[in-house]
Amino acid sequence: MIDFACKKFDLDEVIKCILGLSKSEFHLLKFLSENDKKFTTEELSKNLNLDKSTIQRSIKKLHEKNLVSRSQINQSVGGYVFLYRIKEKENIKKIVKETLDKWVETFKNKITNW
Repeated sequence: MIDFACKKFDLDEVIKCILGLSKSEFHLLKFLSENDKKFTTEELSKNLNLDKSTIQRSIKKLHEKNLVSRSQINQSVGGYVFLYRIKEKENIKKIVKETLDKWVETFKNKITNW
């Protein structure tokens, strides 16, 4: 929690808002950020105790937002499996910080013009 004058902000909620993530997308991103390895959607489903279709929808959105990387492993019996991992965490932090800085500047300007 971040205590700001008359209101407390949960850091996870702020990050979720800045990145435009749903609860399940943020939950998945947080798990990936705490586990620096590659996972299949099936492994993610088991680890997070979420339905595989929920994982697939969430990981697709995270990949579209360029927050996770995806690599393909071809299987010897045919077919393939995708492996997912979080992209460079420092870049994600940079995006969050830059957005916060823009918010602060916007509020400063609003107060100046008040």
